[in-house]
Amino acid sequence: MSEPSSAPSAPADSAAPENDFLAPDAGQRPSGPTPSQSRFQVDLVSETAGVSEEKSASSENSAAGGDSGAGGEEAKGRFRVVNFADPNGSGSGASPEAVPPEGLQNGDTVMSETSLHSSTGGQHHYHYDTHTNTYYLRTFGHNTIDAVPKIDFYRQTAAPLGEKLVRPTLSELHDGLEKEPFEDGFPNGDELTPAEEAAAKEAAEPKGVVKFGWIKGVLVRCMLNIWGVMLFIRMTWIVGQAGIALACVIVGMATVVTTITGLSTSAIATNGFVRGGGAYYLISRSLGPEFGGSIGLIFAFANAVAVAMYVVGFAETVVELLKGVDALMTDDINDIRIIGTITVIVLLGISVAGMEWEAKAQIFLLVVLVTAIVNYFIGSFISLESKKPSGFFGYDGEIMWENMGPDFREETFFSVFAIFFPAATGILAGANISGDLADPQMAIPRGTLLAILITGIVYLGVAVSTGSCIVRDASGNSNDTISTQFTTNCTGASCKFGFDFSSCKTQKNCQYGLHSDFQVMSLVSGFSPIISAGIFSATLSSALASLVSAPKVFQALCKDNIYPYIGIFAKGYGKNNEPLRGYILTFGIALAFILIAELNTIAPIISNFFLASYALINFSVFHASLANSPGWRPSFKYYNMWVSLAGAVLCCVVMFVINWASALLTNVIVMALYIYVSHKKPDVNWGSSTQALTYQQALTHTLHLSAVEDHVKNFRPQCLVMTGYPNSRPALLDLVHTFTKNVGLMICGHVRMQGYRKPNFKDLAADQSRYQRWLMRNETKAFYTPVFAEDLRQGSQYLLQAAGLGRLRPNTLVLGFKNDWRDGDMMNVETYINMIHDAFDFQYGAVILRLQEGLDVSHIQGQDELLSSQEKSSGAKDVIVSIDTSKDSDCDSSKPSSKTTSLQNSPAVQKGDDDDGKTTTQPLLKKDKKSPTVPLNVSDQRLLEASQQFQQKQGKGTVDVWWLFDDGGLTLLIPYLLTNKKRWKDCKIRVFIGGKINRIDHDRRAMATLLSKFRIDFSDITVLGDINTKPKKEHVATFEEMVEPYRLKEDNMELEAAERLKNSEPWRITDNELELYRAKTNRQIRLNELLKEHSSTANLIVMSLPLARKGAVSSALYMAWLEVLSKDLPPILLVRGNHQSVLTFYS
Repeated sequence: MSEPSSAPSAPADSAAPENDFLAPDAGQRPSGPTPSQSRFQVDLVSETAGVSEEKSASSENSAAGGDSGAGGEEAKGRFRVVNFADPNGSGSGASPEAVPPEGLQNGDTVMSETSLHSSTGGQHHYHYDTHTNTYYLRTFGHNTIDAVPKIDFYRQTAAPLGEKLVRPTLSELHDGLEKEPFEDGFPNGDELTPAEEAAAKEAAEPKGVVKFGWIKGVLVRCMLNIWGVMLFIRMTWIVGQAGIALACVIVGMATVVTTITGLSTSAIATNGFVRGGGAYYLISRSLGPEFGGSIGLIFAFANAVAVAMYVVGFAETVVELLKGVDALMTDDINDIRIIGTITVIVLLGISVAGMEWEAKAQIFLLVVLVTAIVNYFIGSFISLESKKPSGFFGYDGEIMWENMGPDFREETFFSVFAIFFPAATGILAGANISGDLADPQMAIPRGTLLAILITGIVYLGVAVSTGSCIVRDASGNSNDTISTQFTTNCTGASCKFGFDFSSCKTQKNCQYGLHSDFQVMSLVSGFSPIISAGIFSATLSSALASLVSAPKVFQALCKDNIYPYIGIFAKGYGKNNEPLRGYILTFGIALAFILIAELNTIAPIISNFFLASYALINFSVFHASLANSPGWRPSFKYYNMWVSLAGAVLCCVVMFVINWASALLTNVIVMALYIYVSHKKPDVNWGSSTQALTYQQALTHTLHLSAVEDHVKNFRPQCLVMTGYPNSRPALLDLVHTFTKNVGLMICGHVRMQGYRKPNFKDLAADQSRYQRWLMRNETKAFYTPVFAEDLRQGSQYLLQAAGLGRLRPNTLVLGFKNDWRDGDMMNVETYINMIHDAFDFQYGAVILRLQEGLDVSHIQGQDELLSSQEKSSGAKDVIVSIDTSKDSDCDSSKPSSKTTSLQNSPAVQKGDDDDGKTTTQPLLKKDKKSPTVPLNVSDQRLLEASQQFQQKQGKGTVDVWWLFDDGGLTLLIPYLLTNKKRWKDCKIRVFIGGKINRIDHDRRAMATLLSKFRIDFSDITVLGDINTKPKKEHVATFEEMVEPYRLKEDNMELEAAERLKNSEPWRITDNELELYRAKTNRQIRLNELLKEHSSTANLIVMSLPLARKGAVSSALYMAWLEVLSKDLPPILLVRGNHQSVLTFYS
């Protein structure tokens, strides 16, 4: 949209109904924004231009300028521009017909930014008259379609009002006008007042959605998950085994791993908006669907099994209490199953009730857990005589010193570390419900890191505390005291307090102390039942967190449709989009493992699953930093790529330390899932760091390659194939792809003839993207490069010069033979032959493929659906067929469509664009059995069959190489590369060379020697001694008859007339030229006879392309040579290298 029209429009009073509800009288407006207006809002036009004219004239002594009246007429009476006063006072008596000043006619804005200061001519100076009560432009950007920066343009989901805002496209700003300016109102939208914005936002969000802050959503969950049952029943045992010092080292090592992972998690979580899915979402959006999909599945499964592990831990504690009061229902195992089943059903009920209830339960459990921890520390300061026989003597330096060093009993440092480390996991409990957090970017870093800090301090505090007040071994027998006289024979810290536990220590039957009593914290605490409540709280909170995490992660995984048959679990219910189906699945998995009731084997695998997730989160940060993508901009700055890499390595090391067999199993599962997802290639694009690193590596390697000179050993045929649309000449595409696949570059060039029409570059870009996808789907390793040009030759020159990048540039031009060269305009032949000359000028090799049936299938109608249909349902098998619907858009639809034109069988050109920008030639790609097919004539049927012959395995046959002239070896290299491929491996190479009759054996031996030095296998070498024999007279006569219409016949006309005709039709053959090249003409005719004699049954003929000297041989004569040389033969490839060696026998 641009400036409002200055032409008189409908009467102002007709616009009044439109605007009277907003601005009945502009003159009575206050000068500033009213309370009902946003400061971004613009003033609307008054009811009539006359009223506004009067008001503006009387409001100030300064003239309002001639723009007030005109402004009342602008934009169909809806908007007006005022208050740009002219100091010269011109136009003070403005009428409705007055023309606005020049500054208002800038064609893009009502008042351009620069014109506010001075106009282009320097004559007029405009300014905002902020005192006039019809102040119009309150904010920059509302006088132009060009949108001001706005967050709604960058959203992926809908804006608050339910509509996703889209900024004006470049075309809308840059292209010519097609409709009335300001026809649709202001592009930036009439801004809402703050009250309206708040109401809209409130209306957009469903009522009652629960969103958590960083404390309730992340900190509480992480602390509950990290403070597991290990804190109460294993921490004291770890201190007894490793001692205070090494216990602190163990806690420190675990904390280092989790801290690094927490920093990495924070970096990823603050690099953009985080949705639900936790670890899966973070990893998949960073590393891509392959790693994300594999980790997401095992992480969700690990959380589901962790529910069972924690519930069984709770049930075991309850069973121990029941056993203490002799209240078992059946036996230990079945009681665990019964209690575990009841518990998990209750937890499921809490989870299904909604996140709000689950959060309340977590808060309650945290209070119980903190109370239990405080209860322990209070009790540690209260030393009772009754507790001393059990090894608790209160804080003492000797006890602390005795417990400082390790005392491993049937354990090692790493085995103890492996037992403790699962207690440090759980740092992703907050991130796993990222979709339920009000501000994940703030909550995840703050809550996770603070939880690691608090829990780490508590673990260290418990380690130092228990090691300072409890001895390692105690009998619990109050009679194990010593008298004063025997104190000298007693060793150990307990001797100081009058106890000697050496007897039970020697007999290894101590039941109390750090080594033997797992419930020693209950002993130390002020009130032991609270410790039992703490154990219940720790197990149940961890189970509840895992029960919520697993369905959330699994739901996010299912929504992305990476794995088949699991989409039913993506559905959410209720205001919070709760994954009820996921809850049921998680419940089923947990219940199955609870009924097993033996989790000692599965627990290490769960820990390894969590560690694999941690390792990949750390690696994601390293990978993203290494890729150096501009999109990697985390607002959390306290991370380092090398620290993250070290964290990833540490996680892998810890996996093997905990259980090497489980670590191997975890890696095998991750790799199997990775390979599956890679093979499936899900249709997602998340802008992963893998893509960024691939680009960076490609760019780096391309630059490095450009710094290295070409070497003959590394020569590869890099082909610019003039295919037109890639699917319009399938035989040409298939054959070239066969010998360039995984060997060299292939670019499908397409010259779009613009003619007199304006080139539609938007369509060109869309086609480029569409056909590149088509090539990828058909597993064709090639690039599609279309260009607009006046004619075919100009377009091919563009491609010859500009296609490729650095060393990845074409060196060989591949064309299809122009079968219809005698049917159309001979200037097309001139263009075609000049393309070959241009290729040689640019030092390219040239290759021409001829099939007797032709190459171009784009004129075949009614066979298949359009390309868009294939894009919608890409599951069906592709059949390369095209359709020509070349009708002008403004033509009567009853007119028959024009079929093949003289240019349609040329190598690269398709019809240009219609006036409306629609492509006239719409290729068809997919066969549909249900669609009606048009019966084909015989020639088209043969053409279709021929076009697909190179897609099939060739079987036992021959590739005949007629290496008549040494072009550097390209004529020999291409058949060698072909026969190395699977489709052609059963074909043998036969070599034909020219020679003298009296030296046939010598020439054969010389060629055999050369081929063996080149290490190229061949089945036979034929030396042709009769190439220079005159061809048959009937063949010569046929040639003479063929070129007759194209001769200039200058001997029969005046010299000046002959020159004029030659200049206007440069393709014509002069009599002198025909006579001069008689011998060369006869050679082409004779070679065709020999080809029919020796190679009529070959699968493919590869032959040296005859050269024609530029400017000396007319295009018609050169085309006639190619025609007579290659007619009535199997598929023939005419090849001419650029006469630089592409083969060498040196190492």
